[in-house]
Amino acid sequence: MKTCSRLQAGRAAAFACLLSCLAAGAAPAHAALGDTAPPEVPQASAPATTQTLAGGAARVTGYVDARGTRFNEYIAARSGQIFAYTWQGPTAPDLDALLGRYAADWHSGAAALHAAGRAGLHAARVDTPTVVVESGGHMRGYVGRAWLPAALPAGVAEGDLQ
Repeated sequence: MKTCSRLQAGRAAAFACLLSCLAAGAAPAHAALGDTAPPEVPQASAPATTQTLAGGAARVTGYVDARGTRFNEYIAARSGQIFAYTWQGPTAPDLDALLGRYAADWHSGAAALHAAGRAGLHAARVDTPTVVVESGGHMRGYVGRAWLPAALPAGVAEGDLQ
């Protein structure tokens, strides 16, 4: 039986940790609100569902993240821009990552809502000129949606975002 020093064991553990981090980082990434959607690539580990909306004005791609939350990504057919997201599942999404460059608008809108005493305990709607975010739920049951009102394609209404 071969023995190894603590230094060698530490290096082996560090290498194993590095490999697991790289493997986790290789998980499919999704673009933020307002970004151009990446081309569709079939994924064996997390198959996505796709459907059209408003006579082809938009497509909706559904996927489940590693934590079990189901997302619908709404993409304008003409521009390829992601104009909305909806979610439902056991964990709340990272809204800063999901909203991308619109996260600051959401933060300022949420702060104004809170300062006015209108922030709900289990649900909130932050409505700014650039982005609207509705979120709510309770532990292990989160729901919400976020969209860019000015980017809704013709024929797509707020009520279509489910």
